[in-house]
Amino acid sequence: QVQLVESGGGLVQAGGSLRLSCAASGSIFKIRTMGWYRQAPGKQRELVARITSSGSTTYGDSVKGRFTISRDNAKNTVFLQMNGLKPEDTGVYYCNQEVYNRSRDVYVSYWGQGTQVTVSS
Repeated sequence: QVQLVESGGGLVQAGGSLRLSCAASGSIFKIRTMGWYRQAPGKQRELVARITSSGSTTYGDSVKGRFTISRDNAKNTVFLQMNGLKPEDTGVYYCNQEVYNRSRDVYVSYWGQGTQVTVSS
């Protein structure tokens, strides 16, 4: 079994910065894509950023130029550096990692429990 543990959320003023981390533990052979999603009250979950095993990145339009995703493959950890935070960035941020399951020969998508990010104006 694989578990994802997120950290780094909190309350920050507009214009401030936060850094989120998400570490995977358990039976891990290799991880394909790692990503961050967020969900604001009353809205659907949306992509914030994702990064492939080769380092290719994708960002949601609203965070381009402000957020940076990175990963540490040796530690099975993905990071999200958030700069220039805006009140509309408020929401619960969820980590997602696609972990290879050797017995089934498939990648399984795992989710973290979510971490709250609140940006005050």
